[in-house]
Amino acid sequence: FNHMAEQLETAARSQREAEQLRRNLIAWIGHDLRTPLASMRAIIEALDDGVVEDGETVQRYVATVRRDIGSLSLLIEDLFEMAQIDAGGLQLNRQPNSLTDLISDTLESFSGAAHAKRIRLGGKVAGNVDPVWMDARQIGRVLNTLVDNALRHTPEGGDVYIAAARQDRHAVVTVQDTGRGIAPGDVPFVFEQFYRAEKARSRATGGSGLGLAIARSIVEAHGGRISVQSAEGKGTRFVAALPIAD
Repeated sequence: FNHMAEQLETAARSQREAEQLRRNLIAWIGHDLRTPLASMRAIIEALDDGVVEDGETVQRYVATVRRDIGSLSLLIEDLFEMAQIDAGGLQLNRQPNSLTDLISDTLESFSGAAHAKRIRLGGKVAGNVDPVWMDARQIGRVLNTLVDNALRHTPEGGDVYIAAARQDRHAVVTVQDTGRGIAPGDVPFVFEQFYRAEKARSRATGGSGLGLAIARSIVEAHGGRISVQSAEGKGTRFVAALPIAD
């Protein structure tokens, strides 16, 4: 009887937590959709009313609208991707691919952003890693998420480094930064949907809150695993292990 009572209490607590998460999710989505829409509406009304006339300001307003549209597009894409994953609809096109080339492409695509923030971005891949049996597009998305997070949370003059090596029958990819780190209480939850360590949920640094959840789902769909280690004021280290062969 006591065991049954404990099970009922645990089930009730899980239900309350799920309900709270559902309410938070709705509120967070509404916030992330409402903020850029309000910004775009104000800018479009200002342009339509002729409040702004000089070309430089108009161009700045247009650039802001484009940025907000990009943020909305990324959020909608992440929501769609997460819905597919939750429904078991993530389809992988796994083939023998070069992890070296994928990491090289990732470094190239983020080189401009790193240079703008004066962050040293580099990487190294061991010679015995390739080929890896993976969906290159999906793993590329994982790398993009990890590097983008690292750059956003690393101050000027810091370092972001990608490394890949072979351990047993796995290709282990590490993305490490010298950023401000994650609070110990937040570390266990960074892969949860819509979780952000920034309690203020700043859109400038918080992302959609889905990137790491999607990354974990992609890695696990490959039969791999992903983890995080972090220390406040010292940086963060994400490690993803992928099976090399099918």
